[in-house]
Amino acid sequence: MLIARTISEINSYRPRQQKYIIALVPTMGAIHQGHISLIERARKECDRVIVSIFVNPLQFSPTEDLAEYPRQLETDCELCEKLGVDLVFAPTPEVMGIAGDTSIQPLTTTVIPPVSMTSGLCGKYRPGHFQGVATIVTKLFNIIRPDRAYFGQKDAQQLAIIRRLVSDLNIPVKIVGCPIIRESSGLALSSRNQYLTAEEKEQGVNIYSSLKQAAIAFYQGEKLASKLTGIVKDNLTTVSEIETQYIELVDPKTLEPLENVESTGLLAVAVYLGNTRLIDNIILRQPIVAIDGPAGAGKSTVTRRVAEQLGLLYLDTGAMYRAVTWLVTNSNIDVNDEEKIADLVKGVKIDLIPSESSDLPVEVYVNGQEVTKPIRTPEVTANVSTIAAQSAVREELVTIQQSYGKKGGIIAEGRDIGTNVFPDAELKIFLTASPSERARRRLLDLQNQGYQNIDLGELEREIVERDAKDSTRAIDPLKKAHDAIEIMTDNLTIEAVINKIVQLYQRSFFI
Repeated sequence: MLIARTISEINSYRPRQQKYIIALVPTMGAIHQGHISLIERARKECDRVIVSIFVNPLQFSPTEDLAEYPRQLETDCELCEKLGVDLVFAPTPEVMGIAGDTSIQPLTTTVIPPVSMTSGLCGKYRPGHFQGVATIVTKLFNIIRPDRAYFGQKDAQQLAIIRRLVSDLNIPVKIVGCPIIRESSGLALSSRNQYLTAEEKEQGVNIYSSLKQAAIAFYQGEKLASKLTGIVKDNLTTVSEIETQYIELVDPKTLEPLENVESTGLLAVAVYLGNTRLIDNIILRQPIVAIDGPAGAGKSTVTRRVAEQLGLLYLDTGAMYRAVTWLVTNSNIDVNDEEKIADLVKGVKIDLIPSESSDLPVEVYVNGQEVTKPIRTPEVTANVSTIAAQSAVREELVTIQQSYGKKGGIIAEGRDIGTNVFPDAELKIFLTASPSERARRRLLDLQNQGYQNIDLGELEREIVERDAKDSTRAIDPLKKAHDAIEIMTDNLTIEAVINKIVQLYQRSFFI
């Protein structure tokens, strides 16, 4: 791993990496599990990962803890190397163009985000903070020129401002927001948590539990901002040691205050525990249910039936990958020709329409042509893993899938729904079954389609091989999300599996 301290060192590194997708994970050091989750995701999605470590003086007011902010560069670099980071950029303030008293003359030029995005939430209590963040983040983008940059949802106001910054200034970087990582107690991870005593950490659990109580009320139909923020306030006041600075409900993109949550809202809080300021938030939207698992575990049938019972939109992502596989084979393109396939899938149009048939969960259209039955043939089944493993295909389809999930209220199934497509899904299920059971189910499915003389043993061998390929592929391998609930279906009827998931949903959101 390289460590760069100057811009010239970054410039000498970058030309050698032009063929690679480069990720930036900006940090102020004191790397914890939240940062690690960003680095690990960047490592999965990009060819090279750069972590910046810079305690930014511009985002601290004179009354804040700049001098006390934890600095542990050597330890951070050791951890980054273990995580597979390619380069750490650790500039001094002078290298970043900051010299002298930053409260008087911070920089010749600064970046000023829209006042509407900085006047509420933390911006109300930290004047100049987001101007300092925007300035240094812009400088990092211009110095490093990453293709993607990874930020945590915990700093939701920062994330929204940076997305607006990149859009308004036409900076060619994709901003990737990643879910909040929490301690087992629910306390959001932060570098400032190390300031907390054991007792304060225990008291801090009430922050997230208060947000969850408001979320439950939202799931049950409460839309008024005053009611939802009131629930958080009432719960926080049960711990006298917590001093509330703000509780606000805003639009997640514009940060404009909301009176009612029509589709999506950001419920955010800032509190003090002792001398330590902590922030947390939760996105209010109708829940997303993500069902992962290997091929043949019954995901499609179960997911469709659960969607019907719960009134959720069913998103059959497996059918999407099958549709692209059918398109590739029907276009006489070799399934391993990634360049031609990348051109083929650009702007591909895939429509999923609820089916009245009990045998097929949805009607599938690709570029206007119905392919519901053709995508279930053995030829498509044999090639879908190869197609799904290609980065251009996955990027195009994940974008389509995530567009469905912006407002929530969906249930989706696949092999990486909870780990990659919807990592912030409110309920994650890992549905699985033994290879022998899945082979038996596949045999019945093929026989129902009119295929005869199918070798059950060969089907099982294919399933084992497919599991191995899906679990070891470089891009988004099949694995159980750390917060997913596993359901083994070998000895369960479809009805029993459906009932389990419905009960989990109701228990999570309505009880």
